[in-house]
Amino acid sequence: MPSASLRLDPAHAVAPVNPRTFGSFVEHMGRCVYTGIYEPGHPTADADGFRGDVLELTRELGVTLVRYPGGNFVSGYRWEDGTGPRESRPVRRDLAWHSLETNEVGIDEFARWARKAGLEVMYALNLGTRGVQEALDAHEYLNQPSGTALSDLRRANGSEEPHGVRIFCLGNEMDGPWQTGHKTAHEYGRLAAETARALRSADPGIELVACGSSGSGMPTFGAWESTVLELAYDQVDYISAHAYYEELDGDLGSFLASSRDMDHFVDSVVATADSVGARLKSTKKINVSFDEWNVWYLSRFENDPKPETWDVAPRVIEDHYNLADAVVVGSLLISLLRHSDRVTVACQAQLVNVIAPIMTEPGGRAWRQTIFHPFALTSRLARGTVLHVGVDAPTYDTAKFGAVPTVDAVATHDEATGELVVFAVNRSLDEATALTVPLAAFADLELAETWTVAGDDPYVRNTADEPDRVAPRPLEGASVDGSSLTAALPPCSWSALRLVPRAGA
Repeated sequence: MPSASLRLDPAHAVAPVNPRTFGSFVEHMGRCVYTGIYEPGHPTADADGFRGDVLELTRELGVTLVRYPGGNFVSGYRWEDGTGPRESRPVRRDLAWHSLETNEVGIDEFARWARKAGLEVMYALNLGTRGVQEALDAHEYLNQPSGTALSDLRRANGSEEPHGVRIFCLGNEMDGPWQTGHKTAHEYGRLAAETARALRSADPGIELVACGSSGSGMPTFGAWESTVLELAYDQVDYISAHAYYEELDGDLGSFLASSRDMDHFVDSVVATADSVGARLKSTKKINVSFDEWNVWYLSRFENDPKPETWDVAPRVIEDHYNLADAVVVGSLLISLLRHSDRVTVACQAQLVNVIAPIMTEPGGRAWRQTIFHPFALTSRLARGTVLHVGVDAPTYDTAKFGAVPTVDAVATHDEATGELVVFAVNRSLDEATALTVPLAAFADLELAETWTVAGDDPYVRNTADEPDRVAPRPLEGASVDGSSLTAALPPCSWSALRLVPRAGA
């Protein structure tokens, strides 16, 4: 059995674990909202029409923040359409996803759902077809307590208390030619700065996210971030990053190494932002909001025939995930945690049905996709501080990334409780790997729980009829002997091991 070892020490910390790392994304796209989070008449629906089974799974997933209402959708969205009596709300064409939006769910309803789920709303503003005034109007409706036209309208619409949104996205993927209202970096940077300046005049304490590149493969990647931040550096807090990964042409080895691209993406954006800050002689640091990331079989979507009709909540990019997808999602979470000093917001896209960890049947069942499990376990177990981890492991050759270590890992340490959690992936397709973690720098520890997501077939999936074909199980054989943790990581697996101070130690 090949072997790997980790090097970690509580003195070598990256940053505190940020709860916002475990964000998600709800877009008015496909069945994410309608028959996803919202379905009046469903057997589990509450008085507000929200599916109770989806709410329960959202809480189990451990989501802390949700970006809303888009996505590409937001670049043509009129927020006021989703307010007031439902029978008076207009039906609009959504150009982004060639569907009809009934506006049955708007910001008041979504904020009510978010409170039930116990999470924070990250609100995206339309800077595609709209601008400064509409952003100010949305902010007034959302956050002004009372005494103005739009805050009093919100109260009249049934939301007496302000929604208290603290973080706003200044548009979505404005670098993309597919985006309604697509702009050059200079056009967008000027608009973002103007909008941010106006919003801060109304509410100095809000946090603002400027649009970065919609992918590291964009021809303007790097130059876009540089230009936008040169224009808006002092007005914003974050630059966004979006990335999706899929297995292409049967190259499973490269797919399992997708986090190498995420690492490079984050490091490149941070370097660009810091370069702009240096040129501006600013001591301020711009952080990264990785507010869209996931496995998405985009090539399949691009090859699908385009719809000929305008429908409400059509089935759009409902990818069904396998074991390998779950391992990749686990490795992407390792990458995000590893960059916790600069990636301080992250949103897995999306939450329900649309490239999502949760799937539903209209009027019927809800179940966990394979990718649900590494997210739910990481969000539950990662506490305290993220530690620098050195990995010594064999490598394997990939077509896309060259030689890649078979094992990748990150660890968190809670100084208050003494708990240490190790998250690790084994990218090898055919061999288990013997993992050793020296623990001499920590208190006397023992294993409290271990989990692995693994199996004999990397392409096995969960379905409504077989929802637990891929599910976490204890990692057998892991042990703490003396001052070392040892475990055998199964091939093509993601694992988590939680250690606690030994009783009586």
